[in-house]
Amino acid sequence: MTTWLHTDFGTFQLSATEEGLTEARITEIDVPASVPPPTNRHLLAAVSQLTAYFAGELQDFDLALDWGEATPFHQAVWTELCSIEYGRTCSYQYIADRVGDPKASQAVGQANRRNPIAIIVPCHRVIAKSGDLQGYFYGLDFKRRLLALENPKSFAEQGSLF
Repeated sequence: MTTWLHTDFGTFQLSATEEGLTEARITEIDVPASVPPPTNRHLLAAVSQLTAYFAGELQDFDLALDWGEATPFHQAVWTELCSIEYGRTCSYQYIADRVGDPKASQAVGQANRRNPIAIIVPCHRVIAKSGDLQGYFYGLDFKRRLLALENPKSFAEQGSLF
């Protein structure tokens, strides 16, 4: 089952099974402005919670997720991503350490890239050890916008004084 959600960040394609949400991705599909409401309870919850998130009214998602046939490593990484608090960031190395493989920081990056449930599984909150923004499927500007939504004092663009 699939539905779409129009946001200021783009149009998201949301998919779910009876077990949970399987996908939340920006889509380039030309979706009509008016989309019939979903009938799947996981899609209804995802639309409601993402709408509240983008309005700055929700910090913690409470959704059933269905990672299907993802590898155990990817599932472990995505589970750790879900524990990163709203408005906070951590490094790829930190996630590698948390999943028990300190040498896997690059593999963590690849797992982030393959994350099918954007925003809800917050791979945008993972940055380089140096503190630099690094790698994001939708680009660094998009990542910066999400981080600024969650923590404007740390990630908002600074205006010019002159």
